[in-house]
Amino acid sequence: MGKIVELDVREDLQKKLEPFQKIMSAVQPLEAGDTFILHAPFKPVPLFAVMKAKGFTYEVEQLDKKHWKVTFVKQG
Repeated sequence: MGKIVELDVREDLQKKLEPFQKIMSAVQPLEAGDTFILHAPFKPVPLFAVMKAKGFTYEVEQLDKKHWKVTFVKQG
């Protein structure tokens, strides 16, 4: 079992702060088998292609009206 990094960007987005750099910094050190869990106020569709290019698969779950949880797993 790899390591798990969890990041909630809902507050950043509420404050109109762009979380892309924070997300990229969080996933940069991850290796095969590691998991990155993102909490966002909307389904972060543009991020999916970026993460796929970095070798991640993902699962999306809507927990609440403005709470999406996306679980990215780095592939080997």
